[in-house]
Amino acid sequence: MLAHRQGAPLNLSEFARSLGMDVRTVHRYLDLLVDLMLVRRLPPWQANVAKRLMKSPRLYIRDSGLVHALLGIRDREELLAHPIAGASWEGFVIENLAASAPEGTELYFYRTSGGAEIDLLLILPAGELWAVEIKRSLAPRPDRGFSVACQDVHPTRRWVIYPGEERFPLDDATEAISLKDLASWAAKSWGSAAG
Repeated sequence: MLAHRQGAPLNLSEFARSLGMDVRTVHRYLDLLVDLMLVRRLPPWQANVAKRLMKSPRLYIRDSGLVHALLGIRDREELLAHPIAGASWEGFVIENLAASAPEGTELYFYRTSGGAEIDLLLILPAGELWAVEIKRSLAPRPDRGFSVACQDVHPTRRWVIYPGEERFPLDDATEAISLKDLASWAAKSWGSAAG
């Protein structure tokens, strides 16, 4: 059930109803999965903006291979044809950036009721705020919601991560970059900042 809801907002009542269980029991099981580092509960960023913000965390199974196995996805072609492909890529990117980030980095997402959204906000220990939009397309373009959200939160850096190889500007403030290149660049930047 969690695999089908990869990256979706947590709705404990819906899970409990579907499983025929008490909400508190589902909550305890979910806490256990988080404690075992099988599931990431990505919290919403609660900023002082005059907007109505989403308050439920998003859930991600942390191992994308496990997501694929639970859904019976056997190969790349099946994955790319499956509706979970985008959410799987999103979870994969989040886990890789979390693993690359310096200790003390906080991870959030941002979404308003009006649709302004940032897939991943990284608050670095030095106070820098990075906004990350995650796209599966090889011709990435930030959504209007990403641009509006960035006006709300004023990030230091804006990235659109996509599965391509090139690094290029999308506008004056936003850059498209591959996951590999961003993780490599960030590790060098973060490493020099720590040293």
